[in-house]
Amino acid sequence: MASPTTDEKQSPAKRVAVVGAGVSGLAAAYKLKVHGLNVTVFEADGRAGGKLRSISQDGLIWDEGANTMTESEADVSSLLDDLGLRDKQQFPLSQHKRYIVRNGQPVLIPSNPIALIQSSFLSTQSKFQILLEPMLWKKNTSDPQESVAGFFQRHFGKEVVEYLIDPVVAGTSAADPESLSMRHAFPELWELEKKFGSIISGAVQSMFTSRSGKKSPPSNSKRRRRRGSFSFLGGMQTLTNALCKEVGEGELNLRSKVLEMSYSCDEGSRVGNWSIYCGPDEENKQQSFDAVIMTAPLGNVKEMKITKRGNPFLLNFIPEVSYMPVSVVISTFKKENVKRAVEGFGVLVPGKEQENGLKTLGTLFCSMMFPDRAPQDLYLYTTFVGGSRNPQMAKASRDELKQIVTSDLRQLLGAEGEPNFLTHYYWSKAFPLYGHNYGLVIDAIQKMEKELPGYFYAGNHKGGISVGKAISSGCKAAESVISYLDSYSVDS
Repeated sequence: MASPTTDEKQSPAKRVAVVGAGVSGLAAAYKLKVHGLNVTVFEADGRAGGKLRSISQDGLIWDEGANTMTESEADVSSLLDDLGLRDKQQFPLSQHKRYIVRNGQPVLIPSNPIALIQSSFLSTQSKFQILLEPMLWKKNTSDPQESVAGFFQRHFGKEVVEYLIDPVVAGTSAADPESLSMRHAFPELWELEKKFGSIISGAVQSMFTSRSGKKSPPSNSKRRRRRGSFSFLGGMQTLTNALCKEVGEGELNLRSKVLEMSYSCDEGSRVGNWSIYCGPDEENKQQSFDAVIMTAPLGNVKEMKITKRGNPFLLNFIPEVSYMPVSVVISTFKKENVKRAVEGFGVLVPGKEQENGLKTLGTLFCSMMFPDRAPQDLYLYTTFVGGSRNPQMAKASRDELKQIVTSDLRQLLGAEGEPNFLTHYYWSKAFPLYGHNYGLVIDAIQKMEKELPGYFYAGNHKGGISVGKAISSGCKAAESVISYLDSYSVDS
């Protein structure tokens, strides 16, 4: 475990408020505390962890939010090492056996591009379009807010969008390719096209450039990390529980909704301070801080009252943000009652498959990924319903959701009869939609950070919606705070 260290520049330690105890807020708070700063976290809910929510009940373990994450970001690797969580990492069995529905049935997706070309999943025309993409790709000449669908259709054709891009997008963000902005949802590929034109040629050249630029690891380096998705023993909340423990119970203020924030600065001084006001029932209604990291959804930020040097700081420049509603449905079936169980990670359902009567976004085969999550005689499934495809369906009653999920699992896996167990959790704001106007959202965040001294924003509204991206966002905000406070210490 990392232990806090105190820099002489930070004596007495500066105070930082973190608003929101999701994974980005907790990662930021942890990094600040390790640096020797005093941190106070404000969380409106009665629990910390945000959308990492794990439940253990009657021999079952399930997640009602994110089920897995990846280690694509360096901040994630550092955090896992510092928290001592390597021994608790849990990698799914059959990591690469993933399915997409075609013609009403699950089809195993090849795990690499060559195998995809050799398979029968795509038509011959689509395969040729993929192979010839370096020569035949069409340039986007008019639309800076091009959709994900438009981008991939230009490069690979309509079938690839309908049966590969659409289900993946629905499974990772509950959105659809038409409503997502390519520039904001997949910035790396957007930049790759700008630089190379062809996505395939650009990816190959970038891969070789990256490999040639890498230095050989030292002989005493840590063992090579396993790639791919993973969770933790006990579920994803193990990560946020570890962060909470390191941040400290005394620094976590639950059921503390921030209503007002005020920045003040003495005349002639560059250094100001923030006052945080919570509800009237709080023992300490007003507290003073040197900097603030905000991780609450922008819709919640817009409801706050902010003043700057005694004058109202109007937040009417923050645009309306669309959020994807999702119900996460947990069900179990006796193994003997699932007649066509397929081994693997899970199955995604393209929107086009609604023509075949399917209504869910996809299902994870949780007990196949992690056998300790259910008794040996049961299959444990996590199914997602709603998103931009069927937003009203996400708000359906548990009985209605039971019918929807049971019907899809019957068709896809041959699940017979009623589930032995079923529960669900409804997320009204599961994901922010990185839509065509998302540039206005980024502009609003930048405006707040520029015009409010000592104010920094982090979370899945900025930089990506995955768990890893949220962690990285929190860590980068913490680094910005440290730099901000250090600069004042040097000047004073």
